[in-house]
Amino acid sequence: MDTTIAVAEKLGIRPEEFEAIKGILGRTPNFTELSAYSVMWSEHCSYKNSIKWLKTLPRDGSRLLVKAGEENAGLVDIGDGDAVVFKIESHNHPSAIEPFQGAATGVGGIHRDIFTMGARPIAALNSLRFGDLAEEKTQALMAGIVHGIGHYGNCFGVPTVGGEVYFEECYHTNPLVNAMSVGVVRVGKTISATAEGIGNPVFIVGSATGKDGMGGAAFASADITEQSAEQLPAVQVGDPFQEKKLLEACLEVIDHGGVVGMQDMGAAGIICSTSEMSAKGGVGMRIDLDKVPTRQKNMKAWELLLSESQERMLIVMDKGKEAEVLRIFEKWDLPCSQIGEVTGDGRLKFYKEGVLEADLPAESLVLGGGAPQYDREYREPAYLKTIAAFDPASVPQPASLRAVAEQLVRLPGIASKRWIYTQYDSMVGTGNASTNAPSDAAIVLVKGTDKALAVTTDCNSRYVYADPFKGGMIAVAEAARNIVCSGGHPLAITNCLNFGNPYDPEVYFQFVHAIKGMGAACLAFDTPVTGGNVSFYNQSPDGPVYPTPTIGMVGLLEHFSDRMTLDFKAAGDLVYLVGKSREDFGSSEYLHKIVGVEHSPAPFFDLEEEKALQSFVLSLVRGKKVRSAHDVSEGGLVVTLLEKGFARGLGFKVQTGETIRPDAFWLGEAQGRVVVTVSRQGVAALETAAAAAGIPFEKLGEVTDGLVRVQGEDWGMIDTWKQRYDTAIESFLQN
Repeated sequence: MDTTIAVAEKLGIRPEEFEAIKGILGRTPNFTELSAYSVMWSEHCSYKNSIKWLKTLPRDGSRLLVKAGEENAGLVDIGDGDAVVFKIESHNHPSAIEPFQGAATGVGGIHRDIFTMGARPIAALNSLRFGDLAEEKTQALMAGIVHGIGHYGNCFGVPTVGGEVYFEECYHTNPLVNAMSVGVVRVGKTISATAEGIGNPVFIVGSATGKDGMGGAAFASADITEQSAEQLPAVQVGDPFQEKKLLEACLEVIDHGGVVGMQDMGAAGIICSTSEMSAKGGVGMRIDLDKVPTRQKNMKAWELLLSESQERMLIVMDKGKEAEVLRIFEKWDLPCSQIGEVTGDGRLKFYKEGVLEADLPAESLVLGGGAPQYDREYREPAYLKTIAAFDPASVPQPASLRAVAEQLVRLPGIASKRWIYTQYDSMVGTGNASTNAPSDAAIVLVKGTDKALAVTTDCNSRYVYADPFKGGMIAVAEAARNIVCSGGHPLAITNCLNFGNPYDPEVYFQFVHAIKGMGAACLAFDTPVTGGNVSFYNQSPDGPVYPTPTIGMVGLLEHFSDRMTLDFKAAGDLVYLVGKSREDFGSSEYLHKIVGVEHSPAPFFDLEEEKALQSFVLSLVRGKKVRSAHDVSEGGLVVTLLEKGFARGLGFKVQTGETIRPDAFWLGEAQGRVVVTVSRQGVAALETAAAAAGIPFEKLGEVTDGLVRVQGEDWGMIDTWKQRYDTAIESFLQN
């Protein structure tokens, strides 16, 4: 096939990029070579529309053992010779087309990013976004995606310990599936994704290669349309049992020594792993594609290069270690084939049946090498003027606070996600400590130590839509607040940046300002960015999704005994609100879902105030001055109090003397507030500490045996509220 501009454009390559490729090669590329550039220069692999802004994020910290982007995942020192490895990535487009396999392979892919570095995955989390749950399409997408996540994680043997689920109309066509994996490794025992040593053998190990996943990276770099379903072959097929064997075999090979470098084959398959490893090591490779184990006959060279078949790794070994590699993978009953060797010329040469099918400079294919980097135009979205014009006085006070609260706890975004999380095995394969002890972040034990990790995923995308800069800060701050309320010290973040089409200036404005907000908050909390994923083109003919910069954060508990849970402990304990209340209900669930206001400002947030609050709360937790802690977030103070009561069937009797609007106080989502409880004997210590730290606080009332009373009004028993909360999602699915 002649390669022309028309062919290039069909492959997603812009005319100026086609000319650049010809300049790099000094000739017109053949179809196989052009196909390689089409995936490697796609948005998904090259970050060509985002890299300049990503570089502005804080990427240095005293505990970071590698900088962002240097390896497959972040690597952070947790002391005593141990390090935590973690990363979050999206699998949005595949999940929109084939929910089960799209979500399942997203889980498999993120775990491979962890164990390709030599770490054993110990926990998984996710962040999911769906449309209106009342619609059959949303129910089908949710069922398939949740089943896929549960199936792969449960079979692979890594517990799903936390996550978040939101429901907004903008995700109707384009759901978001962000998967996070966390692992632990001994410092100095990690493996790099690099190739070195001229003459060293190159192996492909794991599953055989097929045509599934063809062009998946390019598929993820385009809007979702009615024709997207025709690209079903672009969705990979996963096998969690095969990945479990691959995990054990790879770790055994690493333990035996001689591994120079290893890279998983995710997006863009063989061409990605060979080019990235070669470019990083400043070497080339000679690859014989006939030696790649296949499960389909007569695969063409470009198909072998671009296939995204799952459960595969590329390994470079020290020469002389070939027999040991083959022995270990034969033991685990996994395909293992030497397909080439490292060369010193910096070029990738792919042969098939003795014919040179592609000859490419490795550096030209990768991020930071020859791949293009763009400055995109951006401008303030027109809808922000509507938000700025919002007048809170136009919203009447609700006739009944209790009636609104009854509606709130039934909203799918607030209600119990038990229909979802009961499909996940939260205990398999690890010492997860949080299953029967509810906390704002999941707590996972580090085996063989007294330490634990606090892990969370967070982002309220409606806040980011209302104010991209402030919303980006809030996403980081809420993640840190959840870790602090659970007894952890925030260490670092990974992020999954889900946005619409970057060529839309208003979408790009959201992206740029969210990045700036995240960066400011990461600097404030000393939580550098270890890496992550950019997912553009989350857009349908109806428009883009809300800007959704999902934050995955890891914190450390030096001692497991520092753990704090969110639930009320005993009747008679006193309930305190720590942090300042504001007359603010912007972008709250109450205003958006109950009142029906689409455009309102993001809730109050002050970065310095938030830092002070979190430092104080952590001192309370570490000093054993409080018996529970739970931050105020979606649904406001009322939902926070109810959630604190559900675990033990304990109620509360609360009242405020605040003069601000009752709906703002009880239902608003102003940031920087935490509800804690103390024994009667601990009141003086709490109040003295708050006064000394200059932190506002208010005694709201006390914990009861089950009765709920707000502002003197009897709201019934906590068990009745829990029934509403627990069954809300199921009631949608049964109708």
